[in-house]
Formats: sequence, C-alpha cells, structure tokens
Amino acid sequence: MQRLFLLILCLLGLNCEAQDYPNKPIRLIVPFATGGGNDAVARVVAQQLGVELKQSVIVENRPGAGGAVGAETAARSAADGYTLFLGGVGSLSVNPNLFSKLPYDPIKDFEPIILIASAPSVLVVYPAFAATDVRSLIALAKKDPGKINFASNGNGSSAHIAAVMFTTQSGVDLVHVPYKGLAPALNDLLVGRVDLMFSSIVAIIPQIQAGKLRALAVTGKHRAPLLPEVPTLAEAGLPDYQAGSWYGLLAPAGTPQDILSKIQAASTRVLTQESVRAQLVSEGAEAIGGSSAEFAAHIQSEYQRMHTVIRDGRIQMD
Repeated sequence: MQRLFLLILCLLGLNCEAQDYPNKPIRLIVPFATGGGNDAVARVVAQQLGVELKQSVIVENRPGAGGAVGAETAARSAADGYTLFLGGVGSLSVNPNLFSKLPYDPIKDFEPIILIASAPSVLVVYPAFAATDVRSLIALAKKDPGKINFASNGNGSSAHIAAVMFTTQSGVDLVHVPYKGLAPALNDLLVGRVDLMFSSIVAIIPQIQAGKLRALAVTGKHRAPLLPEVPTLAEAGLPDYQAGSWYGLLAPAGTPQDILSKIQAASTRVLTQESVRAQLVSEGAEAIGGSSAEFAAHIQSEYQRMHTVIRDGRIQMD
C-alpha cells in the first residue's frame, strides 16, 4: 500500500526524487586531509548517517588550497543527493573574504542541510612564559608592544584568525609568525622559539596534559569538556570573544528539496545519539543540529563576522 501511495505521488510529480533515495552509496567530500578535525567529524557522522539512510556514506578527502579544491569538487558535482560536502568556517566564511577569486561561490553553489558541530580552540603558551593567565598576558603585551609573538599554521588559518580576534579585542600588538602546518609551529612553541599559539584542543591536549604547554583559555561560548578547568576568553576578560571551527553538511545547488529534507532528518537523528555526541566530544567538538534555514543563516552571519575580522585585522595572503 505504501509503495502504491508513493507511486501515485510520483506520477503526480510529488516526492518522486526521494521515493527510492538513496539506492547507491553517497560520497561525503571533506576538503582537508585525513587525520584533522574536519576528517574526524566527517567520519563520526558518516558512519551513523549511512545506518540511518540504509546506504554507505563514503568519506572522500580532497585537500588543497585551504579547502577550495574540495569545495569546488563538491560544487561541480551532480545535484542528485549522492554528493555531500562538509563545509566549515574556512571554506564558507574565511576563504571568500581572503581571496578575490574562488572556483566556487559559498552561497550560490550549495544547499545548506544541517550544522553538525562546533569546536573551540585553546590558547597555549610554553611553560616558562611569563604570563600565567589571560589578564597577565594582556598586561605584558601592553607593557612591551610588539615583543610577544604567536605562531600559526599559516596565513588565514583558524589559528591566525583566532589570534587576530584576540589582538583586536584586547588592544595588544603581537607579532605573527606563520608556519607551513601545525607540526613545525608546535615544535617551535614547545622549545620557546615562539611565545603562544591558538590551536584545536585535540591536536594539542597531549602536550597540555604532559605539562609541556600551559593552557590559558578556550575560545568557545563555554568551557570545553576536555579542558573543564580552563576558562573561556569571555570569562578571562574579553566578553565578546568567540572563535573556533564549525562543520556542516551541504549539497550542490539544485539538489531536490525532498532529498535534502531526507538527509536533514536522518542527520538530526544521528546528532541526537549519545554515542555520536560522545565521539564528537572526544574529538573536541560539540554536536549542534538544527534546521536547514538556521544553518543558512549561520553561514551568512559567519561570513559577515569573518569579513569584519579580516578587514580590521588587515589579514592578507602572500
């Protein structure tokens, strides 16, 4: 009876696309290499999303150009629901404000489905550094402008953006030392060649736990479950501060609404599972969820916020 009802709807031009969707594996394009936060979040969600949709969801890593390669690949894919994209603050909000030309449009080329998770960063210093908390760091930086430096894993990276937000809101002058990736930046921080750095929590928590680095604050709205004793920057004296990464599911523009709704509903069920939420916490992230419209509004808001940060911080690519 149900199949007959769906057939009638299809013949009437209603619900036809989603009737047998999905009937083959779905690929989820991640615009960064394996092993990072984007990849970890994608794999946690993909596994359970496949269970909900009764079809495999295969993570496909397409790194390059700060996320632009993967974003372009997804944007140019068929709008049939069999290609999804894990978009985030870099590909959807930062890159469009850093580059005058991109091979994709973050708004026109995608259909937002759901905001999956957010992940704060942590501000760390090497143990011998004079400042023991955020207030003493700000005082020290104001006493000696331009004498304290910070590492990042590259110009325009999330670490760079977080630090610029810190200098802008605290009114201090810090010197940026960009590296080609997290590993060399972390190596120099550990031996004191640079003074401080903003980093994803998961990437740096072993050094914090071993006492090789000291955490001063986290960048989210509230304290991080993995570092419950570390205050937020808002608690530490910068009430408007909020930075970090976020991750959401999108599809190529033109994907049928019935299919988008089916993916959104399945994703919502995934994000309410305690096992999934716990896995995300272990990766330094927090499950979010919500409607497609809410995710679209979030993207627009973050685009405007990053525009202000990048403009006021005079961030430029080499």
